Amino acid sequence: MDPYALVSPLTSLIRGMAPDQVVERATSLADVRAEVLTPDRLNAMVFGVFAGVALAIAVVGVAGVLAFSVSARTREFGIRLAIGAQRGHLLAGVIREGALMAAAGVVAGAACGIAMARVAASYFPDLQQRPSGTVAAASALVLLAAAVIASALPAARAARVDVMQALRAE
Repeated sequence: MDPYALVSPLTSLIRGMAPDQVVERATSLADVRAEVLTPDRLNAMVFGVFAGVALAIAVVGVAGVLAFSVSARTREFGIRLAIGAQRGHLLAGVIREGALMAAAGVVAGAACGIAMARVAASYFPDLQQRPSGTVAAASALVLLAAAVIASALPAARAARVDVMQALRAE
């Protein structure tokens, strides 16, 4: 049954029991809960969108830096392949380079975050800081995974280098 169908009979019953009692706004508990939780849901959605944009920027940045590095090292890759290096080793090396770059960024970001938290705590003594090791570890893992995925395209390009063209390039 629709709970709002009971508003009129309940209002009449309340006025019959206590005529001076005012019924201003009758709502269901589900509507009150939805109204209270709406700002939290909106905040979560906005922060989620910003986190997605930041992750996309990080992926594009890692892929761009590695693509530039691969294009600058085309001759090196050609020479390595000419003297017998396996394409899989080149692929793994470029992916490793991207993962190390991301790991350095995660470590630097964590160090700066810890330092800024201490600075904020000195200015705001009543500030309660919750331990967030799990969230930090999950975020670092997501960033590292995204960097490895972003490294795959430049790594595949490095592994596809034509030896003869790379040696003739200079």
